[in-house]
Amino acid sequence: MLVRDAMSSVVLTIGPTHTLRQAARLMSARRVGAAVVLDPDHCGIGILTERDILNSLGEGQSPDTETACTHTTTAVVFAAPCWTLEEAAAAMSSGGFRHLIVLNDREPVGIVSVRDIIRCWAPDRREAAVLAG
Repeated sequence: MLVRDAMSSVVLTIGPTHTLRQAARLMSARRVGAAVVLDPDHCGIGILTERDILNSLGEGQSPDTETACTHTTTAVVFAAPCWTLEEAAAAMSSGGFRHLIVLNDREPVGIVSVRDIIRCWAPDRREAAVLAG
């Protein structure tokens, strides 16, 4: 199975000046664990994850004044839609992260998460119920 088969093609994109509270609200509303941060003037494409927001809060920083650009990961590993899920899982495992931005012609076309990969690799719940008897 390929990344294009597992990825979410609904990508939440935010700007570098979004506050962490704004980012958290958007991520919560979309039920996603990461947002693509587009900053054409500086770092290009980065990613802000729920863990980045959690770490900021844990350090006592204000989600109303901290901005995405301060907490965005810019050293991003990108996946291609034609990668296998094994390649994506290996990249996540070796890099210690749970989301990959999927690029096609340098444009974000999706995000694939560990949850997406597990969903594809796990047996269908109905099959599991039948097998369990």
